[in-house]
Amino acid sequence: MNPLTQFKKNSGERAETYKMKKNRSILMAALVSAVLLSMTAGALPVYGQAQAVRWDIIHRDTTTTPPTLSAGGVAFASASNPNSLTIQLTGSGTFVAPAGGGTSAAVTGGGTWETFSDGTSTGSGTYRVTSLASWNFANLQSGRLIDLIDDGTRANGNAVLRIDYSDGSNGILGVGCHGPGAPDGIVEGVIATKAFVTYWTSQPPVPGVDADRTLFHVR
Repeated sequence: MNPLTQFKKNSGERAETYKMKKNRSILMAALVSAVLLSMTAGALPVYGQAQAVRWDIIHRDTTTTPPTLSAGGVAFASASNPNSLTIQLTGSGTFVAPAGGGTSAAVTGGGTWETFSDGTSTGSGTYRVTSLASWNFANLQSGRLIDLIDDGTRANGNAVLRIDYSDGSNGILGVGCHGPGAPDGIVEGVIATKAFVTYWTSQPPVPGVDADRTLFHVR
């Protein structure tokens, strides 16, 4: 066999060997990725990681055993000076909270609003969420409930959302969830601002009254 033929033969063998090694490396990388995905599928985000969260003002039906949670509830908050000023809110939405905290524009959702003075309506409309100001995860909820809202895991915590009202004003919506197993200090319900009016006193939920309850789902 002449040198040129031998060189071509050796080069072909080296190329085939390299191709086999490369294919094995690609296969191994794919297997490792599949294993990692199977290990993390369905795992909950932990502190320090970005979290995808759904929030809702909810219905809580206590006529079922256990109680049934569903979207579409209503919540109230009141102002001071005078405290006869109140706001009624409905709503739901989602946000992605950055790892380590901070703001985010990755938001969806909104709801309806109506303001009152001494029980008389002074305005109404819709609002939309424009950004996340803060999210503080407390813990996952305990206990058995019939949850018709989401496929995520129920969680306690609080979120502050920036919102735009349909009448051209803007403000913030604070959502707090103090559900089963929550640590002390979390308000259950909502607070809000609308222009210069500060509805910073949330109405606490009352047994037997379907109002003033919220819920987070961590996905």
